[in-house]
Amino acid sequence: MQLVLDTNIVLDLLVFADPRVQPLHAGLQAGALRWLATAPMREELARVLDYPKLAARIAFHRGAAAPVLADFDRHAVLVDVPAKAPVTCGDPDDQKFIDLAVAHRCTLLSKDHEVLRMKNRLARLEVRALAQLAA
Repeated sequence: MQLVLDTNIVLDLLVFADPRVQPLHAGLQAGALRWLATAPMREELARVLDYPKLAARIAFHRGAAAPVLADFDRHAVLVDVPAKAPVTCGDPDDQKFIDLAVAHRCTLLSKDHEVLRMKNRLARLEVRALAQLAA
């Protein structure tokens, strides 16, 4: 199964070890899931990891941003940035995740309200938009 993960899901997975992402973690570890990402998605993660309001939490959970980015590099399969999808997200920052999921017709994991409210439109494009994977 191929997946696209938005930045908040990536933080839950690689920084906070949120129990709700345990099925995702297990699937990636077992090789049952293939996480697709683009260079701009990695750049966004790096930028978010530098936010002062997250610094203490990242230091507590992971020590620094470098191990988080190393985990991203280990687990994510970088692909080319796709063309814009035929649907537009209300939050321009989330469009890159939608574009990639539509291009690869795969599951998009996101906690973002703007993405999740597009669930039906994305389904017509063969994309499942979910807040989390079922256990």
